[in-house]
Order: sequence, then C-alpha cells, then structure tokens
Amino acid sequence: MTDLVLIERAGAIATVVLNRPAKLNAFTKAMWRNLGAAIDALSADDAIRCIIVRGAGEKAFSPGNDISEFATERSNQSQAIEYGAIMHATVAAFERCRHPLVAQIHGICVGGGMEIAVLCDLRICGASSRFGAPIKNLGLVMAHCEMAPLVRLVGSDVALEILLEGRIIDAAEAKDKRLVTRVMPDDQVAAEALATAGRIVAGAPLAARWHKKFANRLRDPAPLTDAERLEAFECFDTEDFQIGYRAFLAKQRPGFVGR
Repeated sequence: MTDLVLIERAGAIATVVLNRPAKLNAFTKAMWRNLGAAIDALSADDAIRCIIVRGAGEKAFSPGNDISEFATERSNQSQAIEYGAIMHATVAAFERCRHPLVAQIHGICVGGGMEIAVLCDLRICGASSRFGAPIKNLGLVMAHCEMAPLVRLVGSDVALEILLEGRIIDAAEAKDKRLVTRVMPDDQVAAEALATAGRIVAGAPLAARWHKKFANRLRDPAPLTDAERLEAFECFDTEDFQIGYRAFLAKQRPGFVGR
C-alpha cells in the first residue's frame, strides 16, 4: 500500500490505517482504491484473524471525501460515476471480507468515514466522537450500495433521519441509533479495540468466518437451501472443533489452527 493507507501487523491482528492526518484522514480517490486493495489482500490471508480499521492520530477516523478534490475528480456526472465505481469497489471489498472487522473510531466519523465504519462488524468509539452524513449541504446523494449497509444497520427511518436532517450527532446518540457497538472514554478506545480483536482472535477462526457468512446470508429473505442448512454442521469435521472441545474438557486454553 502507499503511505495513504498503512497496514500494520501484530500476530493474527492486522490494523489498516487511513493515513492523511494533516487532512483528518479525508478520502481521496487514491485512498479509496488503496483501502479496497488492502482489505482484499488481508481477507485472502489465512494468517489474519481480525482486522482493525482506524484513522491516523486521534482527532478523526475520517470526515469523508476531500472536498478540494471535487473540482478535478467529481465535477460532473461522468467523473462522479468513475469516482463512485472506485468507492463502490471498496464497499464490496469490506462486504466480502472473510475476517471480522473492528472500527476503532477516534473523533470525527462523518460522510464516507461513517460509511466505512458502518461496514465494520464492530464499531468502538470515544465519548467525544461525532457522526453524521450532512451531504445534503453539498447537494449530494448517497448511492444505493453506500446506503444499503447503513439501512441494514440502523433501519430506513434512522438512515433517512441522518441524511435528511444532516445533523452531526454525539457518541451517545450514535450508540442509541446502533451506529456504534460500544462507547469508551477517549483514552481507552485504542486499548478496547485491541482487546476486542484479541478476544476474536482467541476463538476459532473458521467459526468466525462462518458466523460472518451466515449473518450476511440471513439478511436475504430467500429461504435457506438444504445445502446451506447443512453447512452449519461442517464445523464438526474441523481440527479446530477437536482442539476446542478437548481443551474445554481439559480446562486448557485452545490453540486453534484454522483447519
């Protein structure tokens, strides 16, 4: 990755950093492209069991797209379609990521920044964090594939409240609206995100991937097929299951191998 998006590794935990601290980590077209590539690369890596996504520094997760880039990159419909294709490819990368995603949110999390946070499985923010999508003030519309994760998470009524009013809301209201999973004191956000990732990593990685897959499938109202129902029992033929239940009986900590 370029220095706009950094990947840091610590054992089975990868941290993806939106790295434009001088601009509060505002997105450029290149950042969107690099972020999607980073998530795809980590998703394909079986050595990774959890991904933390954060902004550089502690002032902002991201305020969304860099408005100064609009004049050259999003000044008309054809440019916007090209730019949107890159954004939407990154949205798709998050949606197909096999590993659990944890958003570590410091400060401002607005617009495209909020969209990325919403795509994560768990979202941990500080008490002073702020959220919203005041794009109505720019005359902009949130495209279908960007809005879909927000609607799934908070419901269409709350999504419309966020978009129609364009208010910036505090962490407590964000928690009430299900935008975030957990609110921590500002100086404990990083530690809690890492502890959360550690708890995820301590579990069987195949089980985590299956749980993500099943949760995503259950959003589809179509009835489950027999093959899909049977997939829930494939875990019993894994090495991790043998390790897990034997460790439980022996009162030991399991050392899962992802097989």
